[in-house]
Amino acid sequence: MDAIDKKILNNYLGLLERLNPTMKLKLIDRLNESIKSYVSSKSTMMSAFGAWDSDESAEEVINTIRKSRHTNRQIEEF
Repeated sequence: MDAIDKKILNNYLGLLERLNPTMKLKLIDRLNESIKSYVSSKSTMMSAFGAWDSDESAEEVINTIRKSRHTNRQIEEF
């Protein structure tokens, strides 16, 4: 943890000192839930990545991509 993170943490702790114990426990529960949902959303995002799955060879994929390109280049005169 670097100095900036420590300063931010200390500022939050200064605000939280004024809360009663019940509110602090509720805050702990909410922070705990947010961490759990963050981890699950991160793993969901990571599952979206993967290798390309195709029966075509690399050359065939390249040719398919090149054939699908269309250019409509029109040069306007001044």
